[in-house]
Amino acid sequence: MQSPILDNRDWSKLALGKQIKSLELDGYLVLPGVLSTDHLAQLRQETSGLETTPVSYSVHQRTKSNIQWHGGPLTQLIDHAPVINFLHKLFKDDIVFMTYAYAISEPGHPGISLHTDGQPYGSQIFGYEGSCPIIIRVLYYLDDLTPEVSPFRVVPRSHLSLHADANPYKRYERHPEEVMVTASAGSALLLNHRVFHGNFPNVGRYARRMLAIAYRPAWAGPTVPKVAAWENADLAKLPANVRAYFLDRNKRRWEFGGADKPADMASEAPGINPSRWDG
Repeated sequence: MQSPILDNRDWSKLALGKQIKSLELDGYLVLPGVLSTDHLAQLRQETSGLETTPVSYSVHQRTKSNIQWHGGPLTQLIDHAPVINFLHKLFKDDIVFMTYAYAISEPGHPGISLHTDGQPYGSQIFGYEGSCPIIIRVLYYLDDLTPEVSPFRVVPRSHLSLHADANPYKRYERHPEEVMVTASAGSALLLNHRVFHGNFPNVGRYARRMLAIAYRPAWAGPTVPKVAAWENADLAKLPANVRAYFLDRNKRRWEFGGADKPADMASEAPGINPSRWDG
């Protein structure tokens, strides 16, 4: 079997325009060192007490959902400045928090198949959250990703394909042009939810722990507004700075009856400049 391509870029040298280019064009981006040593220690301590559940295909891949209500450092991570500041620049829109989960890939984990999280008509796995046109998942790694310990896998630019092979409901065991991405503990990997991705097996000697938080711009709501609403009692427990991201998950900005020549058309739109990646 052909060895995967290794993405060994020095991510710390990417300026903002190149960071946005990697996320928009390739479908992923690594922000190295966004968690300090002390912050990592806090998050590792908090996650050590979480009760996880094995997934259907392996007892060595375990998860826990709805971490947002845990409190303390785990809840505050939703408003982590280095990532939130980047998302503000990326979206130029209100940021809507969508989901938060913890995942641990233990030695023996067989890897996650190549798949997309963006499914335009919803699905049993992702509900109608998957129908949102844009979601960025932020994967905070609490352990080093090495070639042996469940590194990230991705088929770059697969979200841009118009071919039937890019049907977002398909899954693949492997792909000859898939890329392996490694990263140090404390890094965050940002993922376009429409790109085909997964992770490789853990054949190493330690478990790989990860916190995954999903955000989207406020305009990009689900096709069918049936994402479960937040409970007021839960929202009341959140710190004010975190609560700011808990907007209606069905919120969207659209205009079915838009005119051909609306009166208030703009003549500039920096967010779609072809030169936006050069800055």
